[in-house]
Amino acid sequence: MQLTRYTDFGIRILMYLAVQSERESLFRIAEVTSVFDLSSNHVAKIIHQLGKMGYLQTVRGKSGGFRLAKAADEVLIGQLVRDLEHSLSPIDCESPYCRFTPICRLKGVLGQAVTAYLAVLDQYTLADIVSNKSDILSTLPDLSISVLQLD
Repeated sequence: MQLTRYTDFGIRILMYLAVQSERESLFRIAEVTSVFDLSSNHVAKIIHQLGKMGYLQTVRGKSGGFRLAKAADEVLIGQLVRDLEHSLSPIDCESPYCRFTPICRLKGVLGQAVTAYLAVLDQYTLADIVSNKSDILSTLPDLSISVLQLD
């Protein structure tokens, strides 16, 4: 199973925030777009959705931004994937219609695989996947000059 880019980027954004959880200032969309080389419109949609779902606290206005709304150890990766993915159905038997649909066992097998996939993801939290914090931080660009001065 492959995650959509939307979910992939949503997880990466949360990882970025989690490794800097002690930071006092809010994060900005321009910073995230610079770090991950993404369009600001795409990042804004993800941030908005993560805020609506309760993963982020968002603050509007000139000095606004966002931060994690939950501790990283409270964010289950399996639930995050369920929340961000529009469909976890591995196949679509209706478009185009498959003549095997009435007797096919493949959809059931694939359904079990998705259930097992999510069960594994449910064993991990955001804190687990950023436990190598210093390694993650070492991969980030120095934004102190470029992005942070755009504010």
